[in-house]
Amino acid sequence: MNGPGGTGLPQFGAEETARLITPADAIGALAAALRDGPDPEDCPQRTAVAVPGGELLLMPAATAAYAGVKVAGVAPGNPARGLPRITGSYLLLDGPTLRPLALFDGAALTALRTPAVSALAVRHLAPAGRPLRLVLFGSGPQAYGHLDALLAVREVAGVVVVARDPAGARKLAAHARSLGTPARTGVPGDVAGADLVVCCTSSRAPLFDGSLVGPGATVVAVGSHEPTARETDTGLVRRSAVYVESRAAALREAGDLLIPEAEGAIGPGHITGTLGDLVAGRLPGGRAPGCPQLFKSVGMAWEDLAVAVALFQAAGANSAT
Repeated sequence: MNGPGGTGLPQFGAEETARLITPADAIGALAAALRDGPDPEDCPQRTAVAVPGGELLLMPAATAAYAGVKVAGVAPGNPARGLPRITGSYLLLDGPTLRPLALFDGAALTALRTPAVSALAVRHLAPAGRPLRLVLFGSGPQAYGHLDALLAVREVAGVVVVARDPAGARKLAAHARSLGTPARTGVPGDVAGADLVVCCTSSRAPLFDGSLVGPGATVVAVGSHEPTARETDTGLVRRSAVYVESRAAALREAGDLLIPEAEGAIGPGHITGTLGDLVAGRLPGGRAPGCPQLFKSVGMAWEDLAVAVALFQAAGANSAT
């Protein structure tokens, strides 16, 4: 943590932001926000601006106690430069006065937030009581974050890593083994034996044949927030019970749902429920039986705010000890 001359606005770099709270803490903060906070359907929309280097995203949110805004950059050319694809900062403010309180690394916050959202959904959708066979698509920061967050909510029998970069897939599989979880690299067809499939890639087209996914499996797709990009195919969406963070956000940004709808395969009423419904127990009977459970996440500003507040409070608690 630092400020100019040791004073001023507290600033938390990427490593410090990542260390302040655990995945379990982030999951708890999101669950509490859904129980106590504003309705996600009322969350301000993401503003996206095309810029020469890629895309600039602006994501504001507020509660009575806190407000905040994430400014994030999506630079597709960065990995070739040895730089992160996602950049940015998060400014947290006091709610009543809008006085700036802290500045966090935006990419590190996102790397905490998105996996925590997925893990909260998995806690309610994936069967409990037995270790799960996980197929994980991707080998970037989100894939690592998702592995950590999923291990916080479910026992995993084994991990199959499927990634475009073979070296990255091997590295992530080795990391999973270092955590005590059997892991290997694999191919898209491995979803046929999975209990849980998690997609966290930059792909704009389906990653696997959805007909291979078993009726008892849970699929999480987090990689895109664009109407023309998707990680799952129409067949999987059509036969799945579909859950989202917010109906309004999903029907505005989720290509995984909007493309099948444009094809006439599903209608806007195909969504079974929201993450808030799952957390509050508003869905009679819980998870829908006899079909895959699909959670499609686009990422929302209320989630960033909930995790930023948890980071800020943890920083305050740490500085007081």
